Amino acid sequence: MEIKRRTAKLLVKRLSSDSEQTQIESLCELRLLSKHDPESRSLISDSGSIPLLTQFLYNSSTQENAIATLLNLSISSREPLMSTPGLLDALSHVLRSDASPATIQIAAATVHSLLMVEDYRPIIGSKPSILSPLIKLINPNSPSRSIKDALKALFAASLYPLNRPKLVELGLVPPLFVLVVKDSRVGVVEDATAVVAQVAGCYESVDAFRKVAGIEVLVDLVDMDTGSSSRVRENSVSALLNLVQCGGESVTQDIHDMGSSVLRGISDIADNGSSRAMVKAGSLLKILVGRGSRERDRSSERDRSSERDERFGILNSSSSYDTF
Repeated sequence: MEIKRRTAKLLVKRLSSDSEQTQIESLCELRLLSKHDPESRSLISDSGSIPLLTQFLYNSSTQENAIATLLNLSISSREPLMSTPGLLDALSHVLRSDASPATIQIAAATVHSLLMVEDYRPIIGSKPSILSPLIKLINPNSPSRSIKDALKALFAASLYPLNRPKLVELGLVPPLFVLVVKDSRVGVVEDATAVVAQVAGCYESVDAFRKVAGIEVLVDLVDMDTGSSSRVRENSVSALLNLVQCGGESVTQDIHDMGSSVLRGISDIADNGSSRAMVKAGSLLKILVGRGSRERDRSSERDRSSERDERFGILNSSSSYDTF
């Protein structure tokens, strides 16, 4: 262990060299060491590397190795990164820069790694300069790995309820549904619908979903005849349940008006889905079927009222003849 500690200190010390070549060589070695030797990660962090690595994110020739090393270090311990002044701003810079797709993908993965800690979600969620480039990254022209890492980061951010309205305001909903409708790459639609389900859990999402026909898309995905994967269907049920809970009667009416096929799809998940999906599908069915029962009750009441009116009219008519 002592040899590893001395090696880490030496490599970190070389990051302060006046020679850019020496810095680049040291970065390459730190990247490999932090990737292949988990024991060395804490030693590298404790040697004062993170502030130096943060500064290297502003240099195009050192960005990729620096961000990759930070990602590797975050796997073992995230607190040293979050406690480093300027780290989030540096990550934002990389995400908004003209860096290589690989560098931007690693930056998105680093944000996701930090968001794994619940306490950091409101902090990162308060940074539009990080969330906006992540949203921009989820388009069909981006590499699959970049999309998936961005979606994972957005999903983790949306686990904090107060981040959801912010994400809607930043324009997350339209590109999400573009991916759902147009992207056929393995895993992308599954990950996109997972984010859709989380973002649906705020009042602001209702109008945003309606503007892109999102409710109709989700209903189609639930339908057993559309060929969606089980994970996509379960995510769609979760999204619809969140929309109903946030949007109330109007959303319930929208779903109910789309016909019986959606009820069959939800019933299938309630019977055959994962344990969590079965509970959510059951809750959604209860709301939708309950609404149908209320409509039938109101219809029956109107019929009974009409019958009473007719009988009342006959009685009045009869009594008029019987009056002396």
